[in-house]
Amino acid sequence: MHGEYKVPGGKLVVVDVDAEDGVLRRVRVAGDFFLEPDEALDAMNGALEGAPADTDAAGLAARVEAALPTGTVMYGLTAEGVAIAVRRALAHATDWTDYAWQLIHEGPQSPALHMALDEVLTAEVAAGRRPPTLRVWEWAAPSVIIGSFQSLRNEVDPQGAARHGVEVVRRISGGGAMFVEPGNTITYSLSVPESLVQGLSFQDSYAYLDDWVLGALGDMGIRAWYQPLNDIATDQGKIAGAAQKRIVGPGGAPGAVLHHVTMSYDIDAGKMVEVLRIGREKLSDKGTGSAKKRVDPLRRQTGLPREAVIDRMIESFRARYGLAQGEITDAELARAEELARTKFTSAQWTARVP
Repeated sequence: MHGEYKVPGGKLVVVDVDAEDGVLRRVRVAGDFFLEPDEALDAMNGALEGAPADTDAAGLAARVEAALPTGTVMYGLTAEGVAIAVRRALAHATDWTDYAWQLIHEGPQSPALHMALDEVLTAEVAAGRRPPTLRVWEWAAPSVIIGSFQSLRNEVDPQGAARHGVEVVRRISGGGAMFVEPGNTITYSLSVPESLVQGLSFQDSYAYLDDWVLGALGDMGIRAWYQPLNDIATDQGKIAGAAQKRIVGPGGAPGAVLHHVTMSYDIDAGKMVEVLRIGREKLSDKGTGSAKKRVDPLRRQTGLPREAVIDRMIESFRARYGLAQGEITDAELARAEELARTKFTSAQWTARVP
């Protein structure tokens, strides 16, 4: 069995292992990491050899840590990363490059339709009718998107939303509220087979699925990092938030994961605090003391137009994993439009947590 794991902000760890009679055999750790002394690699392999195959990642990491020679130095590598690579091997996890990725980047669409497309496209991936998909959103109207479990009245000021013509929708994933206007954010979704994150904890799956965009930002001169559980940050503060939803496949078969991210490009902070009840608290982690300022970390840090940032992100993904141009099928669009009408614009869904 073969497992791979890219340590967030680090290097690739590869593990080849067999499982016989419920224990690990012939464990071989490799990768492009740096490790001193050389004997530490044999120590890792030895620590994992004979371990019960059902040992969780924390238990495997503890075995590795305990076996390392005194003074071991690891660069781009962690004991946890080795353990996760083992778990991914045992779970028969797939890798990014195992798939023919498809890009969807179409014209502006309504907030409710975006919510529906996330659900429909991820369900299609779960059913095996659609390849793994990167979808970049364009917004047709300003919106507040609240998390699946948030209280509508606690998050949104209805008078402020009405005054600014802001549509309020609820998404299928958890997490916090987002305030968007056309041109002020960069939002994308990944709809991926569950096998891509097999062997990863819920938290580790966020870091794993965010890793490519950290590389894309790095290509633009921005040093960014994953900040548990679901944020992307730089030394200027938080610049993005992610959310996930698991969708089960037909008949309870392994399904798909929706992972979507909204990145701050240029936000009207004054308007945001009039629409979101907790807007002032949201500004505190962006280093903004006055609500009358604009929050523009990506515009300021890249010096690039929003469209150029998106283009560079797409090209970075394509260079890493391959990416073919795709489109939403007529059947997918029809189903999404039905969901937008019957679910995502309904008071029953939007106010399901009043």
